[in-house]
Amino acid sequence: MRTASLELSNRLREDSIFRWRSGFSAQIRAAAIAVEVTAALVALALFTSIAAWAAEPQVIQLWPNGAPGSEGKTAPETVRISPEGDHVVSSVHHPSLTVYLPPKEKATGAGVVIIPGGGHRELWMDHEGYRIAQWLSDHGIAGFIVKYRLAAEAGSTYKVERESLADVQRAIRTVRSRATEWNVDPQRIGVIGFSAGGHLAALAATHFDSGTTGAADPIDRENSKPAFQALIYPGLPADENQQLSKETPPAFLLCGED
Repeated sequence: MRTASLELSNRLREDSIFRWRSGFSAQIRAAAIAVEVTAALVALALFTSIAAWAAEPQVIQLWPNGAPGSEGKTAPETVRISPEGDHVVSSVHHPSLTVYLPPKEKATGAGVVIIPGGGHRELWMDHEGYRIAQWLSDHGIAGFIVKYRLAAEAGSTYKVERESLADVQRAIRTVRSRATEWNVDPQRIGVIGFSAGGHLAALAATHFDSGTTGAADPIDRENSKPAFQALIYPGLPADENQQLSKETPPAFLLCGED
């Protein structure tokens, strides 16, 4: 009887050891799988970051030596994220151009200067800027987003018809000056503007010049006339100086029902 009890006890102990070992092995296997999955996720995130970095669009300053009218402005640019995830920019004192180029094999030669809106107080950069440029680029059209100075934000000394318009005109001239580099036809560069950006697009289409011959800055020698204008739910205040003529480029106008 004692022998049978001892054998049963030994079997129970061996079974417990087996179960412990099995459980321990399962834990090791689970930990190993977790490590492998984590490593894969880290590698994927790293690859995605590298790919995103490699595809990062070029950003250039429109006025490398400082924009006329912004002398002494040192306040930093601010960015807030809207509830919808849009990047909303304000306090712009160093206007820039963000360049989205299509692959050379897809390029059509057309280029569009994109002017986001925001009531001349801020710039909604995603759905009126980056997404538009990406869509255009995907369809063989070069997109150039203007980050321009804002005339209606609190304390601003800028004017829509002065600094803001100058930034858009400078953007058009800049694209023309680098047309060969960017694989763009200088005669096929137009503008598209949203809301307040539509106001600026219309201004650019009615206030242009052929450039300044012999200017020290080669960009200033370029024509600022857009080949076409797309005005998307534009804010267009009455302006007696904004007159149409036979020289006004063709327009596409889109208005919202609301």
